[in-house]
Amino acid sequence: MNLAVPVIGILRGVKSGFFGSLMEASFASGLQAIEVTMNTKDALQIVSSNLSSVPQGKLLGMGTVRNISEAEAAVDAGAMFLVTPNTDRAVIEFATSHSIPVIAGAFTPTEVYTAWSAGADMIKVFPCSAFGPQYIRELRGPFDQIPLAAVGGVTRENVGEYFAAGAAAVGASTSLFGREAMDKRNLDKIAQNVNKFITLCPGMKK
Repeated sequence: MNLAVPVIGILRGVKSGFFGSLMEASFASGLQAIEVTMNTKDALQIVSSNLSSVPQGKLLGMGTVRNISEAEAAVDAGAMFLVTPNTDRAVIEFATSHSIPVIAGAFTPTEVYTAWSAGADMIKVFPCSAFGPQYIRELRGPFDQIPLAAVGGVTRENVGEYFAAGAAAVGASTSLFGREAMDKRNLDKIAQNVNKFITLCPGMKK
């Protein structure tokens, strides 16, 4: 999974009628990948109905894929990548057999290696809020060949620390889009928030 912009926008609970405009504004502001969580109302319909509007080079996937039945439903809906909160070899193997990139959730060193050896493209270290950037740094010691995505508690204030610790990518929701901007459906402010967050990442233009 090629993430030229190392930020995954996580949308949980987004309304289907607002998603299209939100996706367009976010992609236009530089975001490359958006995941809609499976436990969002009408998640499958949101993804399937918006696939045709995804610009070339951008990615619309599904997150909170917890088991094989959810993985099958996500792929059937057209998800361009899957993100799991847990380590499930069956989900990882299903995704890879369908040539769908999968970012597999893990927390302990054993889970990280299990998910990677099962074929995951990237490992989502979750929840990072438990130990912070230093935990990514510690995992990178024995697993320097495994790309780690930090998810959970990543903010504008600490995103630079996560990349400095060795994270290959981060996933963010409220801290990326902005809670107030989302509540008010302020697309201009959401676009500004997304762009500002992205510019805090290594190699991104300010």
